[in-house]
Amino acid sequence: MGAPLRYRTLRAENSAEFIVNKSRFIVYGCPCATEEEALAFLSRVRMRHKDATHNCYAYIIGANAGVMRYSDDGEPGGTAGLPIIEVMKARGVVDCAVVVTRYFGGVLLGAGGLTRAYARGSKEALDAAGVVVMERSARHLVEVDYSTWQRLEHFLRSAPCLIEGTEFTDRVLCTLTVRCADEARLLQEIARVSDGKAETLADGELYYPWPDEGA
Repeated sequence: MGAPLRYRTLRAENSAEFIVNKSRFIVYGCPCATEEEALAFLSRVRMRHKDATHNCYAYIIGANAGVMRYSDDGEPGGTAGLPIIEVMKARGVVDCAVVVTRYFGGVLLGAGGLTRAYARGSKEALDAAGVVVMERSARHLVEVDYSTWQRLEHFLRSAPCLIEGTEFTDRVLCTLTVRCADEARLLQEIARVSDGKAETLADGELYYPWPDEGA
């Protein structure tokens, strides 16, 4: 089986926090390509919050979600790790980890309250870290003369691609990134808009973090 065309993950490690009935929850989300990276991230958070009452977590590794682990870390069974990972599964994210740290505030939340708090923590961690869609994408170099560039640039600004850079010398050279699914159509449109004057050169493929429009 070949590599997937697309999968959801997190853009970058980030955190947030909130209070529920005097308990302080600090939440972390982080992209992790391997289980080792997920465990190293968990270890960093545990070291940062050695005095916390609980450091509950979940992680999902592999584009096919082949590795899924979670822990209640001392909370009543099923009230912490499970709601964390269920939110992650509902969002469809993989290759990432979430840790929800709790400092007990003296007021018991009950099983339902804990489940809601940890589910909220997972959602806020994902939102803070930013869900993105990693899609197989292609990079192209496009070269045109100045008389063609203005109308081509106008088209590219609303096309399904990203202009990563532009160089102005005797001609204009721009670097584009486009989803592989949109590549053939984009190249056809570039040829049409430029009246065949644009010179394009493929510059490799990569997985690129596109915004998750369905989030």
